[in-house]
Amino acid sequence: MFDLVIRNGTVIDGSGAPRRVADVAVQDGKVAAVGAKLGAAKREIDAFGLVVAPGFVDIHTHYDGQATWDPFVTPSSWHGVTTTVFGNCGVGFAPVRPGASGYLINLMEGVEDIPGTVLSEGVKFNWESFPDYLDALASMNRAVDVAAQLPHGALRFYVMGDRGAEHAEVPTGREIEEMARLTEEALRAGAMGFTTSRTTKHKARDGRFTPSLSAREAELLGIAQGIRRAGRGVIEVNSDFGPGEFEAMEAAATLAGRPLSCLLVQVDAQPELWRETLANIHRMRAAGHEANAQVGSRPIGVIMGLETTVHPFAAHPVWRELRDLTPAARYQRLVADADLRQRLLAPRAGGGAPAFMGESFHKMFPVADRPDYEPDLADSVAAIAERTGRTPQEVALEAILAQGGKGLLMLPFENYAAGSLDVVREMITDPAAVLGVADGGAHVGVICDASSPTSLLTLWGRDRTRGPKLGLEFLIAKQTRGTALSYGLADRGLLAPGHKADINVIDFEALQLRRPEVVYDLPAGGRRLIQRASGYRHTFVAGVETIQNDELTGERPGRLVRGAQVPV
Repeated sequence: MFDLVIRNGTVIDGSGAPRRVADVAVQDGKVAAVGAKLGAAKREIDAFGLVVAPGFVDIHTHYDGQATWDPFVTPSSWHGVTTTVFGNCGVGFAPVRPGASGYLINLMEGVEDIPGTVLSEGVKFNWESFPDYLDALASMNRAVDVAAQLPHGALRFYVMGDRGAEHAEVPTGREIEEMARLTEEALRAGAMGFTTSRTTKHKARDGRFTPSLSAREAELLGIAQGIRRAGRGVIEVNSDFGPGEFEAMEAAATLAGRPLSCLLVQVDAQPELWRETLANIHRMRAAGHEANAQVGSRPIGVIMGLETTVHPFAAHPVWRELRDLTPAARYQRLVADADLRQRLLAPRAGGGAPAFMGESFHKMFPVADRPDYEPDLADSVAAIAERTGRTPQEVALEAILAQGGKGLLMLPFENYAAGSLDVVREMITDPAAVLGVADGGAHVGVICDASSPTSLLTLWGRDRTRGPKLGLEFLIAKQTRGTALSYGLADRGLLAPGHKADINVIDFEALQLRRPEVVYDLPAGGRRLIQRASGYRHTFVAGVETIQNDELTGERPGRLVRGAQVPV
């Protein structure tokens, strides 16, 4: 008798093969059989009319701290995600010398917008080496599996001390050898890879650039030697990909003999640069080296409201009168005081609105109860203002005062240069692309993209009106088998005998993203944006139900994943 049989569902197994109506049987945490009229089970679920798919694998998150205090790893676990990989972009919390965690918090706060007070309260730092950190992660069971990577920034700071925090500082030969030794040690202990950042977008809270920004060839190749000796792991990079940058990472990955995974987004300032990077990835693959592009499935957009980190009025001098009020008191004062509102809408002394916001109303959109991730420029704040004879500031203020001060605006700042998702479709469908960039656990006051697995299905598989859709089989394969194999997790992402019983049962017709909201549930009362979904009937991790009808069950079958895995 099986432990579980999910009967009569529309099975989309993660391989990209056509859907079929079948039963899925589970035994001892593994998929035991997929077929017609399977035998009896201790528990049976009627999935007629529902999609049965593998659990989603999210390879680009930043739960490095949250995973040490939150056993449910939300928001990702609300969106069908059953495995998360963190330690991306060269930032993380190990290795760390006793008493030296302050800089790593400062770096994470600046790069990934996770408040330092939250990290200081929530992360215990009861480890030093990266293997110690993995052991700490392994000591807690969670609702999802987690996996960690070794971050360049933490490694450099650990080996070089305060010098390592300065990107222009050059390590000695002995320091490079130590970085290589520690990288090998981390990978052998179960790190999924080594990650680095080479983008000027990444700065610590104190304004310093990320430590790995300009790491020289000797440092990169020295670390690559450690990766080569370990014979495992992925090299992940977030880079501006200026002249020579791709070649430097290509040389390191080639020496290491390991896959290179590059974040790929479209930026407004250089809207065609992503094509050059992708061409380099294809060239590298054609030469016989493993490489991929981590891409997003929707615009990367700042969410703005009265309680978020940024909004169109945050830099206005009048906002200083409201900044320290509670959200409720701030809203009440704005509603009650017409003079205050007029002063807030007036141009700033010495100039207009702050440049970033003042130049962006044409790409700023009110967020509806059913968020639109491909909004038409005709529905922007600027377009609404022109149609209604108002200023963009008036429209923006009205939008964020809506719903009792809970109204939101979205400003897509990457992957949306032309005001459509045509470029994103091109990225998603490229054979060198894997889905990433959702950034779960990061940018908690401005971005809420951990919900991307849900919008991937709803937007591209059902709701898109401004261009071609994509097949559900293709989309699910991208978010399951595709992401799993990119990190050597061959034991999951596929509904086939011997594979891990990580399973989603989805009411696809009812699947819907809810509106983002601000909550205060982080350590020290920290604030974050979250987004829930409707339509996840059941989610199983290793055959144990973690989500039922969109709500956590409280079960915690998730474990730490150490390195590449094979089906059993």
